[in-house]
Amino acid sequence: MARTVPNRQDAVNARDHGVGRTPAGDALSELVVQVFRLNGLLTAAGDGMAEPVGQTTARWRVLAAIEDEPMTVAQIARAWWLTRQSVQRVADLLVDDGLAGYEDNPNHRRAKLVRITTPGMGALRTIRLAQKGWADELGEDVGEEDLRSINERLPAVIAALERRSSRGSAGPPTAGG
Repeated sequence: MARTVPNRQDAVNARDHGVGRTPAGDALSELVVQVFRLNGLLTAAGDGMAEPVGQTTARWRVLAAIEDEPMTVAQIARAWWLTRQSVQRVADLLVDDGLAGYEDNPNHRRAKLVRITTPGMGALRTIRLAQKGWADELGEDVGEEDLRSINERLPAVIAALERRSSRGSAGPPTAGG
């Protein structure tokens, strides 16, 4: 029988595979596995909330990014730490469906701005209503104090990753480096 994801935690914590991480490295690796699992669960939940209006979590994120002001595809990608190409595909689909539109960018000749349309605002509003009930219920289930504690600690991990990324070393160290 195939092993399940929770049982694979052993691989993260194992020190007998020649990895030999420090205790801090083990703790970070455990966090990564938990965040990957969380991301999968959040994406599935988001897709469930967005599906009644024919959307996905990816489309929801782009609509949310341009809700207050138009942005270029590159700006949206940077805001969400996504590839420009993936955001371009989603933006094109949103434009095809009439939920967003492209407009000239006064600051750049070729990089068009993506703006949300009235139907896009309607879809976003519907998704947010579903998300409100979901967030309130799940928030009560987990507990406000625990959630606030997690929210206070995650920015340190994000900042450390951003510092490494800005130095061009977001991934693992290379041999000799």
